Amino acid sequence: MRDHGGDIDKAASRFGRADWIDLSTGINRRPWPAAVFSPHALTALPTRADAARLCAAAAARFGCPQDQVLPLAGASAAIQLLPHVLPGRRAAVLSPTYNEHAASLRAAGWQVAEPSDPDALAGADLAVIVNPNNPDGREFTPARIAAIAATVGHLVVDESFADPRPDLSVAGARPDNAMVLRSFGKFWGLAGLRLGFAIAAPDLLARLAERAGPWAVSGPALEIGAQALADAAWIDDTVVWLSEAALHLDQIVAPHWPLVGGTHLFRLYDAPDAPVAHALLARAGIWSRVFPWHPRWIRLGIPGNREEFDRVAGAFTAAG
Repeated sequence: MRDHGGDIDKAASRFGRADWIDLSTGINRRPWPAAVFSPHALTALPTRADAARLCAAAAARFGCPQDQVLPLAGASAAIQLLPHVLPGRRAAVLSPTYNEHAASLRAAGWQVAEPSDPDALAGADLAVIVNPNNPDGREFTPARIAAIAATVGHLVVDESFADPRPDLSVAGARPDNAMVLRSFGKFWGLAGLRLGFAIAAPDLLARLAERAGPWAVSGPALEIGAQALADAAWIDDTVVWLSEAALHLDQIVAPHWPLVGGTHLFRLYDAPDAPVAHALLARAGIWSRVFPWHPRWIRLGIPGNREEFDRVAGAFTAAG
């Protein structure tokens, strides 16, 4: 099993408490206030009209043509399907990054390099960049993305954490040989809906849709997603909240563990011993994310309210 955040069952079994604050993911803990969905969304098979409404809302939000948007059961669904619809066998994933990209490519028989230098992506049949990157928040401008795209056969740009940073997105000005992935669950805080989007040329999306099969997105996800994507006031307020909350978290943590980087949805710190730091927070009921390939890095999502911030601060006070 590949390691991921969100494994709160593991936290409970190891530390034996129930009142967990799960900061092990980059999921917004102040979610969009989903209304009760219609009986149609729950009882009927999703229709083309349902999907079209969601695609229209996504296209308006991301600034791309509607026929270049494909809803899927999370960006992770696209990551699993893409190796089977793109040509070639030599891939390069800019690393370190979200581990599913390289893992899904290898599982499909691709040869995968994991360089840390973006110039080393050149010549790959398929290159993958997460922008901004998980877990360190590394950023690339649209101009840099376009320059990289010109050196590879196909480029996948995973923008799962880009909603608070539209200036980084290439969804609205996508290079011809690029596919953009967008998550819904992270920024809108509704990860359980399992909703995300692939943005690409219509012919490529058609192949991806064929792989995904009929009814790839649930009725409630189609309905709630369309409503949430159109809620401009909530989106604007949430971008401001997250930017301020991320800075507040840094004020609490960075004096103890220096900041490595991050995004509006998570922060990455350098602890002297990440497993020890992980356990320190766990004893206070705070679940964090550590990485088996780096002994010092620890990642925290953004607390969602004053009580959660107070518990994080209290954990450091208790530790002295």
